[in-house]
Amino acid sequence: MQPQSGANETTITEFILLGLVETPELQPLIFVLFLCAYMVTAGGNLSILAAVVVEPKLHTPMYFFLGNLSVLDVGCISVTIPSMLVRLMTHKRSVPYRACLTQLFFFHLLVGVDCFLLTAMAYDRFLAICRPLTYSTLMSQTVQRILVAVSWACAFSNALTHTVAISTLNFCGPNVINHFYCDLPQLFQLSCSSTQLNERLLFGVGFIMAGSPMALIFISYAHVAAAVLRIRSVEGRKKAFSTCGSHLTVVAIFYGSGIFNYMRLGSAKLSDKDKAVGIFNTVINPMLNPLIYSLRNPDVQAALWRVLSGKRSTA
Repeated sequence: MQPQSGANETTITEFILLGLVETPELQPLIFVLFLCAYMVTAGGNLSILAAVVVEPKLHTPMYFFLGNLSVLDVGCISVTIPSMLVRLMTHKRSVPYRACLTQLFFFHLLVGVDCFLLTAMAYDRFLAICRPLTYSTLMSQTVQRILVAVSWACAFSNALTHTVAISTLNFCGPNVINHFYCDLPQLFQLSCSSTQLNERLLFGVGFIMAGSPMALIFISYAHVAAAVLRIRSVEGRKKAFSTCGSHLTVVAIFYGSGIFNYMRLGSAKLSDKDKAVGIFNTVINPMLNPLIYSLRNPDVQAALWRVLSGKRSTA
């Protein structure tokens, strides 16, 4: 790529994404694997969404949030994988500067909503187990919609902040990104400007976007654990832990991979490890979520079976 010359400096107009592998012989295999992963992830999450919509038994706050989470998972993988598949198919690795920032914006938007939605789901479990008498009032349909709307608003502000901040940096040197999608750590490495302010912004906003929700989730489940331990019935404890176990597994995977990715800025060989973390964030997480929520939940399993077989609920 030949950079475009400006008045006083050279300006990058496009980036080169190296992708997962540079060996031509392995690219067809990567294409097939990620195409299958995309189809499985989209199909699994859309099946969960269909089950939540058509099954009356699943018209509860917990499954309302789960349906929203499924939409986010489809969106998250759709932001990164289809464009990667197109580049593999066309053997064109260049990405326009604006397209790179657009991908970054939507990726952080959807991940941000995911972050707050997982917190709302923890709050829902807290109310259901610790405040059962007032649960229907405190988690009404209006409250559910407000929580989802606030999640989108906060995530939009976060994504817009990072996108505007990265657009103020100068890119006048190397334009090769050793990754398969555009993200903040990789762009920081290529900038000719100082990225100290951007990195501080990432840590500061990240504390609000990740630290606060993690604290709320921890507090919610601390109360849930205390309430469950007071249940005398073994079957009651098992049922309560089962409904919370799936959500805690998703939270651990989501926050674990996210912290590992964004808390290592400044590492000289950041991008090599980031490819594996990127696969986890964009493919593995969205693919595992339908499995985690359905394997341990007989209601979801029964609803999925009715959706796939075309049978109607008798409820």
